[in-house]
Amino acid sequence: MDRYIGTARVAEQASILLTSAGRGWHSLEAEFLRIPRGRHHVGGGEMHRLGIHFGTPVNADCRSDGRRSRRVQKHGDIDVIPAGLDGSWEDDAACTILRLRLAPALLSKVAEELDGPPSRFALRPVFQLRDPRIEAIAAAIKAELEADIPSDPLYAQSLGQALAARLLAIPDGPDLSWLARLSPRQHRLLADFIESHLDRSLSLAELAETAGLGLSQLKQLFPRSFGMPVHQYVVRRRVERARALLLAGDMPMSEVALAAGFAHQSHMATWMRRLIGMTPGEILRQRL
Repeated sequence: MDRYIGTARVAEQASILLTSAGRGWHSLEAEFLRIPRGRHHVGGGEMHRLGIHFGTPVNADCRSDGRRSRRVQKHGDIDVIPAGLDGSWEDDAACTILRLRLAPALLSKVAEELDGPPSRFALRPVFQLRDPRIEAIAAAIKAELEADIPSDPLYAQSLGQALAARLLAIPDGPDLSWLARLSPRQHRLLADFIESHLDRSLSLAELAETAGLGLSQLKQLFPRSFGMPVHQYVVRRRVERARALLLAGDMPMSEVALAAGFAHQSHMATWMRRLIGMTPGEILRQRL
């Protein structure tokens, strides 16, 4: 940690009060620090950094990536600095912070588990974030640092994963437009509309109107919410409708095809073989 006074640079180390070093933690590092009064600079590193303020408030002037924040830094305030970015802080009094470092690979892994492309995850600098859930995770990490007998490293791993998951949801944080989905109401309206109109041709325009969306929005949001494009979903629902009608045994096969929205019996058979690996005849034989 370096302290700057005017144009002169005076090396001055922060005091490390607690550290995760030697505890076998992976993807998460933690230090509880006492930082001297004055201006200090932290260079960009390979890990994302969070600084959580503990104790007495201080007046602070913070900068990173062209962003600046002048404020009273209070207990529980959180600064988030992405990997690769440096930052400078100038405090009017000594302060204590819990500095956490998270591996970008951990955040990408959590983003991938949310069914999004991790390569599009981009964390942004955030100053003076207030988030009770991050505070709670930070308190648990600090308590672990204070423990004479450390917990199994799996506990720290779970805290890191919880922290990563929460970072994905912070305001003005990561760019998560790729995670946007249909609302529960829109999902229900579309599922009900499709189910009620399987026996006829469906257009993207009427589906978009049903959900109150534009065509481009429907094409983007439908796969994220239903797990597949509109056409694939409709065909799968038609195959399931046809199978149910065949098993019920109340209609000829040609009428089943039309009732399920297929152009003809051969069209129905083609999609049934492709999606469920059975022909209409094989399904009929299941009734015997």
